[in-house]
Amino acid sequence: MPKNFTAEDDELLAALGIEVEVKPQKALTPRQERIIAGFEEIQRFYEQHGRAPLHLESGDIFERLYAVRLERLRSLEECRELVEALDHQGLLTTTADSTPDLDALDDDALLAELGIEPAASELTTLKHVRSTAEKRAAEEIANRESCKDFERFQPLFKQIAADLGSGVRKTMPFGNDTSIEVGQWFVLDGQTAYVAEEGEEFDSPQGKKDARLRVIFSNKTEAALLRLSLVRALYKDESSRRITEPDAGPLFSGVEEDGDIESGTIYVLRSQSQHPFVAEHRELIHKIGVTGGKVATRIANAAHEATYLLAEVEVVATYKLVGINKHKMEALFHRIFAPAQLELTIEDRFGHPVKPREWFLVPLHVIDEAVQRIMDGTIAGATYDPASARLV
Repeated sequence: MPKNFTAEDDELLAALGIEVEVKPQKALTPRQERIIAGFEEIQRFYEQHGRAPLHLESGDIFERLYAVRLERLRSLEECRELVEALDHQGLLTTTADSTPDLDALDDDALLAELGIEPAASELTTLKHVRSTAEKRAAEEIANRESCKDFERFQPLFKQIAADLGSGVRKTMPFGNDTSIEVGQWFVLDGQTAYVAEEGEEFDSPQGKKDARLRVIFSNKTEAALLRLSLVRALYKDESSRRITEPDAGPLFSGVEEDGDIESGTIYVLRSQSQHPFVAEHRELIHKIGVTGGKVATRIANAAHEATYLLAEVEVVATYKLVGINKHKMEALFHRIFAPAQLELTIEDRFGHPVKPREWFLVPLHVIDEAVQRIMDGTIAGATYDPASARLV
């Protein structure tokens, strides 16, 4: 590689009477300025940490973004040539110890996320014209229709809202995890989105794995989206979020928190109500609760309380636990069994309509399994599937 001239070289040539031709520097385009600025951020990381950024699952999100950006700069010749003269640390020639899985991301979405546009000739690129993939993704997102069976999903949306309010679930930027699976939740264009179904997987024209999804939105609409189109849409929406899986938190923690009780009882009740629907499904309808006192005291006035369906109840199972967080435990049960929440309206003692929310159409043995999995720590991500009557 030719040596770059220094100020001393220029002085020597001048002393010899040799004029140095100074080539005027071309003005940088906004795109080139972004690429250089991005590379300088990687250089600052190197100066602070003494190494190139690595794409490690346990790494900081910015380090992972820098690692992806550096890998792209190495692979795109145009970008490489632009910053090569600045690379005094040898970042462009050093192979990273942990290479990011670039194939897992759509190229356009990845480059847009990193502030780098795909390489293309300025003569052949039409300005302000979206790619076919971009238009297809936008059309699919816009082409929503009314969800005819939204009542089937409504309890799930209510539970998600409750989980977010209680901290059982959180939201996080979509960028650092691009996987999309059935049962996952997102925020897109200000609407909560639920991935309800997935069709058969196939190879996209770009050679990536894709599948048709059924996505339900909180405004009672749905859309049949390609998985890659949903990824693209989530990238394009700057306010998009991924809703995390439930965090049970310190259900059995040794650290005392608000809502903790030294010892408590999970109780499962069966109603003795003569309501026609309850009587017909009595063996399946159960109420799940947690108390720090005696269960008998808790249910003593059941016949006069709407939460107990204004009827006597039978205690069919109890589980004694120590050091539990009552609120988080109840929220966890409600999240697991939300798909089977009992939709029943009764009148209270004053004739006002009431919808009790803590009753579920779930077999007792499944509730027992859920308790055991909570205690052994394997309940994360599990939910009840009414169709198969089991935890999935």
